[in-house]
Amino acid sequence: MRGDDHNQSPMFSYLSPEDRVPADHPLRDILRMTDEVLRELSPQFQRLYSPLGRRSIAPEKLLRALLLQIFYTVRSERMLMQELNYNLLFRWFVGLNMDEPVWDVTVFSKNRDRLLEGDIAGAFFRLVVEQARRRDLLSSEHFTVDGTLLEAWASVKSYQPKAEPPERGSGRRGELLMRDTHESKTDPDAYLYRKSSGGEFKLSYLGHVLMENRSGLPVAARVTHATADAETQAAIEMIDDVTHGRRRVTLGADKAYDTQGFVQAARASQVTPHVHQHGRGSNIDGRTTGQPGYEISLRKRKWIEPIFGWLKTTAGMRKLRHRGCALVQWMFTLALSAYNLIRINRMTIQAG
Repeated sequence: MRGDDHNQSPMFSYLSPEDRVPADHPLRDILRMTDEVLRELSPQFQRLYSPLGRRSIAPEKLLRALLLQIFYTVRSERMLMQELNYNLLFRWFVGLNMDEPVWDVTVFSKNRDRLLEGDIAGAFFRLVVEQARRRDLLSSEHFTVDGTLLEAWASVKSYQPKAEPPERGSGRRGELLMRDTHESKTDPDAYLYRKSSGGEFKLSYLGHVLMENRSGLPVAARVTHATADAETQAAIEMIDDVTHGRRRVTLGADKAYDTQGFVQAARASQVTPHVHQHGRGSNIDGRTTGQPGYEISLRKRKWIEPIFGWLKTTAGMRKLRHRGCALVQWMFTLALSAYNLIRINRMTIQAG
């Protein structure tokens, strides 16, 4: 018998979002890991808020919503609020009940900016990495570093002369460079840069990732101004932050890092640079290339490319949606946290 096309909604529903989400949904395990990190961050959240005044969006709910935006490639926070309004899976993950109203997008963005003050994204990232370490997924001796170009949310037409350019430049011997005399009126932190000699100049940032070589998980991240020496400087800073000079480690990298300055700085930090040689004029000699671990590092080095691919496609960072180096760094770090949560969950399932 044909059923009736009956559209009248019932007055009450006895099913919660928890009942609607399948028991084997992958977000369940990710939510458990996320909540464990958020509980550890609770004292840090407490220091960011005044005990008086109107209650804001709970920072735990705000961070869960931002993770969903990354997981499901939601283009904007306005669209994220729309999804939260009618998507039961999103409501369940964030912790909203069926009748709870969704926040205004401007209120949501302003509350997100508050979390910049406490470096919450960095703390969240470090605690996610610590979860991977407790599961014995991380190497403490072998790493890979690389950087990628992040196109800024600004037009090249906004790159205009400064009202008061400096007298001394940032180039060699103090000569003035274009970035000293010009800046973007839309995003002053973005620099005009191209990755290769034949590439197009774009207003950009550089995103840097340090990956451990056992499981291919990011363990450190940086966003810097787009300059020629930013990659090598960020690499040394990140490896120092992770190892603290405790022991000699290896650091794999591509040909762009085969420079005298990087190799010397790495060795001074007790780091063995397993850098892909750049022709006959390489700064890496047989003392390094003759080691059996050198070829292993070159093979492992390729594992870092899928991280950048995921960041630019799923996490939507091919064209940035935020302005200012601090906010871009915050979102870049949170996106890497989301990547780690997915990878840790997947490796845990495979191991079990």
